[in-house]
Amino acid sequence: MKVSELARLAGVTAETVRHYTREGLLHPERHPENGYQLFGQADLDRLRFIQRARTLGFGVAEIRNILDHADHGDSPCPMVRDLLANRLPQIREQIRELESLASRMEQALAAWDGMPDGTPDGHSICRLIENFPEPLDADHETNEEAR
Repeated sequence: MKVSELARLAGVTAETVRHYTREGLLHPERHPENGYQLFGQADLDRLRFIQRARTLGFGVAEIRNILDHADHGDSPCPMVRDLLANRLPQIREQIRELESLASRMEQALAAWDGMPDGTPDGHSICRLIENFPEPLDADHETNEEAR
């Protein structure tokens, strides 16, 4: 099957198939006469695996490593468990940070509800932001500077 057919069957774009092929995750054969990439059922299965791995948060490099293990007859399952176990606390911390950000945004919108828009005058850029209280949390500033 060609790129477009594989993409249709997997529910992705043709560019996604091409991207994963460039990244070495899919290994199509070449048609001897026209050079088209040809994919088989194994490629469709592999593409569906890649999609599942992406829904679990694995990046392309990690998926490549998982597939390499499997292609060499080694079980990638212990590595997969370790990767997720190590990443989960990071994700939970990101969620806490995003919840805090959402709360600050809600506070700002509520505080700005009746405030007029201002025009920069050389002393002020945006009065809405300038009138928002500075962070009291030193950890928040440290986290922001690290980004």
